[in-house]
This record gives sequence, C-alpha cells and structure tokens, in this order.
Amino acid sequence: MILKNKTVVVTGCSSGIGAETARQLKAQGATVIGLDIKEPSENVDQYIPIDLADDASIANAVAQVESKIDALCNIAGVPPTLPPMVQIKVNFFGLRTFTNLMIPKLNQGASIVNFGSIAGMKYMQRIPLIKQLIAFEKAEDGETWMKENEVYGEETYNFSKEAVILWTMKMAPIAIEKGFTIKCVSPGPVKTPILQDFLDTIAKKNALPPTGFEGEPSDIASFVIFLCSEGGRWMNGQNILIDGGLLATRMGAGMGL
Repeated sequence: MILKNKTVVVTGCSSGIGAETARQLKAQGATVIGLDIKEPSENVDQYIPIDLADDASIANAVAQVESKIDALCNIAGVPPTLPPMVQIKVNFFGLRTFTNLMIPKLNQGASIVNFGSIAGMKYMQRIPLIKQLIAFEKAEDGETWMKENEVYGEETYNFSKEAVILWTMKMAPIAIEKGFTIKCVSPGPVKTPILQDFLDTIAKKNALPPTGFEGEPSDIASFVIFLCSEGGRWMNGQNILIDGGLLATRMGAGMGL
C-alpha cells in the first residue's frame, strides 16, 4: 500500500472521479478527508461540507481540517451548463482560495493535484487574458472584465480551466520554496455525472469523437494516486493531459498525419 499512513484531502469526493479517487486512496492505505457539497456514502474517514462558490463555506471547511496532510486533490468542479459566475467561482476562484488556505496544513513533501480539462488546452493562446483574470482577488471583481473580454458565457468553462492550468504553473516556484509540489491533471471526456453536459456543450463545439470514446473515472484516479505518492514527488508545475489520445488524434489530423 503506497499511501499507508498518509492523509489526503479530496474535493468532489461524492461522485465521479473524486469518488473513485477516494476509493483508490483507501485501497492504498491512505486516510481520506472528503469535501463536497453533497455527503459521500463511502470511502472517506472524515466528511466536511464545502461550497466552493462561497468564501465563508471554504474558510469554515479549512478550519475543520485538523490534521497535517500529505496530498490535496482538487477534483471538484461544475459543468458548462451552469451559470458562468458559478463556473468561474467553483472551477477557479474557489479552488485557488481553498488551496491557498490549505497550504499551511501541508506536510513537507506534500503534493497538490489540481484539475483542468482538455477544454482548457488552448491556454497558450490566451496567456495575457488569463494573467489579467488571475490578478483579481475574487470572481465578482472580474465579472465586468470577463464580459468585456468575451470570456463570460460560452467561453467561461474553457477559460476557468485555462486559468487553473496557468495558475498551477505560476505556483510551481512557490511550491519549491515551501517544500511541496503542485501539478494539474486535464482529463478528456470521462464517464461521470457531468459527462452529458460536457458532450452537449464543449464536446459538440470542438467536434470531439462520438459517445464510446470516453474514459472511466478509474483511468484518471489511478494517475492521481501516483501523483500523490513518492513516485510523483518530482513532478511540479506540469499540466498532464489524460485523454486516451484524443488531442493527439485531432492535432495529427490537422497536420495531415
């Protein structure tokens, strides 16, 4: 058991990739502190309610984490069918606020695993815009700016995930100084409760393959386990795409391969 005597915090633990990650963590000997807006039915040693769209809820949840932790898995997120303000709050600002408050509770050598998405893989094309967004302290501060820069609405989900990826990179040198590592996992379409929302919006717009190409939560969770273990200790600042070769297929077709 590669995570015996380790304590791991998992957000989004009640369903999908978060629930599967919690299950695999328990199988590897970890103590799991699960946070979600909905209480999970299994695989957590402690449940703490959290609403990542609410700063007060985030602060209250952090206060209830009494243990020093060895890994933080920021898996919770909302789909592109919810209002833009909820998307940007939960997927980026809430994740960032929660993570920053949790850093003092990390053990030396701890690992933070953030969650982006294949929908955020165009972040290199919008670096100046993303840098402006992450300069805002709260989502409300940037709402007018987002509308003016046309990243409020259909583009909000993509942009929220792009922001997570770039912020992860920005945090890499800070992590080195403080004795932990931080990385980002970007899944392709996965069979979770929000898959249909993804296929009806992001997938359709980007002409992704039809139903049948999707991954399983276990495909993503098993790699998250590795990142939480000693095996992933030297990975810092990277964005790791896990999509079954989807992006490579699209890029290869575009290059005539």
